[in-house]
Amino acid sequence: MSAATEPQTSPVPLSTAPPGSLRTAPPLRRRRALDWRLRFAGLSLIWGFSFLLIKVGTNGYAPFQVTFGRLLFGTLVLAVAIVWKRDRLPSGARTWGHLAVSALLLNALPFSLFAYSELTIPSTLAGICNATSPLWGMALSLVALSEDRPTRRRVAGLGIGFLGVLTVLGAWQGFHGLDAAGTTMALLASLSYPIGWIYIRRTLAGSSHSNLSLTGAQLLLATAQLAVVTPLFTTLPTHFPLVPLLAIIALGTLGTGLALLIQYGLVAEVGPTTAQMVTYFIPVIATAAGVAILGESLAWSTPVGAVIVLAGAALTQSRPTKSAKPTKPARPARPKP
Repeated sequence: MSAATEPQTSPVPLSTAPPGSLRTAPPLRRRRALDWRLRFAGLSLIWGFSFLLIKVGTNGYAPFQVTFGRLLFGTLVLAVAIVWKRDRLPSGARTWGHLAVSALLLNALPFSLFAYSELTIPSTLAGICNATSPLWGMALSLVALSEDRPTRRRVAGLGIGFLGVLTVLGAWQGFHGLDAAGTTMALLASLSYPIGWIYIRRTLAGSSHSNLSLTGAQLLLATAQLAVVTPLFTTLPTHFPLVPLLAIIALGTLGTGLALLIQYGLVAEVGPTTAQMVTYFIPVIATAAGVAILGESLAWSTPVGAVIVLAGAALTQSRPTKSAKPTKPARPARPKP
C-alpha cells in the first residue's frame, strides 16, 4: 500500500510520503542499533504483505470492519510510542481540523477502498494499483503545486507509467475478465494518497509538532471516523474467525503502526530519496505473496505491466542533476590609500 505508505520542518514531497505520513525529521547523527538496510527490507516486506493481509481479513469480516481494526491497532502502537517518548498530541482546533481531513484522505478512505476492492480483485492487482500513487501525485502536483515544474523526463515517465497500467489491466483485450468496480476502487485509493499529501503541504507545512504527535492524532481521528461509519454499514459479527482476526491485528500493528515508525527512522537516517525506494519493492512482494501463499493466478501482462509502471514512476520522481556553475575568480582587493 499504498497503497501504504505512508505522514520535518517542511512537508514531505509527494514521492516520499508514506500513506498517512506528515513531516520529515532532520537527519540523525547517532548510530542505530539495527542497520538501515535491514529496516528497509523489513518495511518492504511489511507493506508488501499488507495486501495479502487485507485479502485474508476480508474473508472473515466486512471491509469497514477490517479497516476499523487496522486503524485501531495502528493507533494503539503509536499511542504506546507517544507515551514512551513522552510526547503529546498537538493542540489547536485548526490543526485538528486539518488532521481530520488528512485522516480521511490518507487513512480512512484509501484503506477502506482497498479493503472493498479486494472482495473482487486479487491482492496482486491491488498491490500493483498502489504503485500508481507516484504517477497520480506527479500529475496532480503539476496542477496544484506551482513549485513542481514539468520536465520532458517527468512527462515521459507519466505516459510510460499509465501505459504500464493499461498493460496490467489488459486494455488490448477490452479489459476482459477484469472486475471494473474493484479495480476502480483500488486506483481511487491510490489517487487518494497524493490528494492528501497535497492538502498537507498546503495546510500543515512547517508545523511545530513532531511527526509522532501529528501522525498519532491523524490515526486517532481516522479510527474515530471508521467507528462512526462502520456500524452504519455493517452488523456486529456473530462469530470471530481466528485467522482473519489475526490478519487484521497484524495489518494494524505491523502494516500501519510499526511501518510508520520504521519509515520515519529511515527518512531521518538516510533521507527521503533512499527511503522512497521502498515503493518499488511493494508490488513485487505483494505479487509474490499473492501467488505463492494465496494461489492467485498471474497472467504475463501483470508482471510486465508492473515493471512498466515502476519505470514510469521512477522517471516522474527523477530530478535533473544541477551542474555546478564555475565560480568567477575573486577580484583582488583594491589597496586603500
